[in-house]
Amino acid sequence: MSGSALVSSSERKPLVELRGITKRFGDLTVLDEVDLTVYEGEALGIVGPSGTGKSTILRIIAGLLPADAGTIAWHGEPPKTATRFDRVPERLSMVFQQSALFDSLTVDENVGFLLYQHSKLPRTRIRELVTEKLAAVGLHDIEDRLPSQLSGGMRKRVSFARAIMEDPDDPTDDPLILLYDEPTAGLDPIASTVLEDLIRDLQIGQKICTTYAIVTHQDSTIRRTSDRIVMLAGGKVRWEGNVCDIDRSDNPYVRQFFSGRIEGPIRPPGQPQEA
Repeated sequence: MSGSALVSSSERKPLVELRGITKRFGDLTVLDEVDLTVYEGEALGIVGPSGTGKSTILRIIAGLLPADAGTIAWHGEPPKTATRFDRVPERLSMVFQQSALFDSLTVDENVGFLLYQHSKLPRTRIRELVTEKLAAVGLHDIEDRLPSQLSGGMRKRVSFARAIMEDPDDPTDDPLILLYDEPTAGLDPIASTVLEDLIRDLQIGQKICTTYAIVTHQDSTIRRTSDRIVMLAGGKVRWEGNVCDIDRSDNPYVRQFFSGRIEGPIRPPGQPQEA
């Protein structure tokens, strides 16, 4: 069971709805008419084997990648085509798998990047906000360090701080959804636990952003950060359910994925998936 109380989807309003999303890269169909909804106030885990379109889904939601077919709707507004680059109508932030920090900039300059570039706030005030956000992710006195001077876990947390940065003078500059792309990939179990606890704390404890979608294939991260699960395999949604349903599901994709068996409908990369 996850750290927050589960609320059924019927009791929540959809924040973003994807319908019939298809994405191809050359001859490879990564997403095949996928339907996916993220509800307000939920922690959605998007899981599945490597190369099955999990990160692609996040990039389509974020407006970083156009789909080849399908629509996307925000807050129940009329759906718009997802086949071209459109301005995302809501404030969202994304934490990338490799942190995506600017190597030549300090931690302060990375976390406060958008405010330094686009806001009218004094630099001293931005520095104060950077310090506040770093404290929110458990980091102190590292503002003047470069990313190369940080551990992998610290770089991840700096990227978290950047994702939750907002302009206090702009009431619309408040993240309604956080998108996490493999936030614990490459970390040892202890560092992973630190980040898993942080993800929940930002949602439940500090209430900085109460809605997020997280892409991961690590078992502990799935179970500790997700309330509801959507499993992708072979470009399609193969299962949806609450995290507490994982161990009692008889779905063959769920059983194979969480047991790590070779035998089953999920094929190794390069082999055709079962229809």
